[in-house]
Amino acid sequence: MENLKSRIDELSLKYIENLNAGTKFVLLNEQELAGMPREFLMELEKTDGKLKVLLTNFHVTPILEHCKIGASRKLIAVAYGQRGGAENLDILESLVESRHKFSQLLGYSSYAELVLEPRMARTSSKVFEFLEEVSANLNDLATRELKVLKDLKRKEEGDSPFGMEDFLFYMRRAEEQQLDLEFGEVKQYFPVSLVLSGIFKIFQDLFGLRFEEVKDCETWHDTVRLFAVRDVTSNDLLGYFYLDTFFREGKFAHTCVVPLQNGWLASNGTRKVAIALLISQCPKQIDGNPALLRFSEVVSLFHEFSHVVHHMCNRATFSRFSGLRSEGDFIEIPSQLLERWCYESVSLKMMSGFHQDMTKSITSEMCKSLKRRHDSFAGLKLKQEILLCLADQIIHSSENVDIVELLKHLHPKVMLGIPLLEGTNPASCFSRLAIGYEAICYSYIWSEVFAADIFASKFQDDLLNHYAGLQFRNKVLAPGGAKDPLEILSDYLGREPSIRPFIENISVSSFKEPTILILVRSKTAPLDTNDSTSTVVLVKMLQNWTEKYFCDRYLPFTPLL
Repeated sequence: MENLKSRIDELSLKYIENLNAGTKFVLLNEQELAGMPREFLMELEKTDGKLKVLLTNFHVTPILEHCKIGASRKLIAVAYGQRGGAENLDILESLVESRHKFSQLLGYSSYAELVLEPRMARTSSKVFEFLEEVSANLNDLATRELKVLKDLKRKEEGDSPFGMEDFLFYMRRAEEQQLDLEFGEVKQYFPVSLVLSGIFKIFQDLFGLRFEEVKDCETWHDTVRLFAVRDVTSNDLLGYFYLDTFFREGKFAHTCVVPLQNGWLASNGTRKVAIALLISQCPKQIDGNPALLRFSEVVSLFHEFSHVVHHMCNRATFSRFSGLRSEGDFIEIPSQLLERWCYESVSLKMMSGFHQDMTKSITSEMCKSLKRRHDSFAGLKLKQEILLCLADQIIHSSENVDIVELLKHLHPKVMLGIPLLEGTNPASCFSRLAIGYEAICYSYIWSEVFAADIFASKFQDDLLNHYAGLQFRNKVLAPGGAKDPLEILSDYLGREPSIRPFIENISVSSFKEPTILILVRSKTAPLDTNDSTSTVVLVKMLQNWTEKYFCDRYLPFTPLL
């Protein structure tokens, strides 16, 4: 057992190291980067008379959004999708094999069975059933969205085929035509200080909390602040959180929440309070000019602060079940729910103000455009997530699956006829398969769907409904991991949670397709598309998967990987 655990850790680390090894690049001239902003080109290093494009999100995503040259977009997309290469595919196969052996020693038939047993979904069949229903209901919408993108490309580039490298470019083009939104202007309405005070106000009003800054306390940097969290009615201390807001050299480079101490009830009846740290990367004020946040940074900060409040509101008896120690497919539901406040006018106006006149909040038109942009191409975006959730579940619930052929076979079906970029395979560069989300890649979609149910049922008509907020705090946030998540949601909603509000929200009509089986290639059999029964291992999904519904989160260029 210990040897297997060590082997799994070593392989996971090796996969990530290969993905991050060195900084690969592609050389292009300025003509090949036509359409790129001048500021972007000026930042690129020059080598042998050409511009050095690093294969990182910071370079790849802007190029795939703005570059007018289709051949350049494809070159970059392919190079980015080849990160990790054949070595990582071999590592992943060994990793999955080791996980299955580990789970079988514990008496489970597969690694997915081991991982899912303590989670809301409980079984692979439930995960497949859930993903099938979501994906099936997205099919019509995604098809319409893809037609919009193809029509745009046909107008601009003639009859050249639409490929994976075209998604971001034509999504941006479509949004430019449909939305009156300039993010440089939007940024002017989100000074850091005002965003934070607005976030505090929203959470205090909604959940009956009070945040008090603790002055003259010792911290690891002079910009770090400490806050006490109290119940507004009883004045009881619920916990503390540190706010490490601003970017600095050597600091951890992501926005996240770190639980420093869980809340729990001591044997003498006193309660040990929760303590958390919120790390973010906000810019600093320069020469008296207020630090401004991009809208994506506002959303990220709001989402992570939701985790802080979840941790503070825990009332579990034991530390083991405290705060953020909940099932992996439940823990994101509160933050996914509350993130919706970032797209509503009422809450946006509470945390915005023009930096030269703080009394002038963001306009209603801007709020509507931000929400429309968030919802644009929702079908394609979500279907991209679903394929790798499916692939993740298949390889961790079945043995001897040829990962290369699995994705190669599924891609043109699930991407509505668009083939996998030649020479690439998403399994070589999708870090979630290696560490952290193995067999639970579905959990973010799961959280988003059930968050939509709560929002539609309790908050859609009144974002600051204090009664609904207090009920959410006491019934959903307080139990932590001490109560079954499905029971928590059912108790709060007064019924079992439903997928319908999510589907209705993205305006997709429900329909059924004929029953079929997913065909998963065996590593030992050659592929013969004319005789599937002799060349495949049939993995019987109890809810009869329909291949054509699925798209993966993998776009070789997406910043989500």
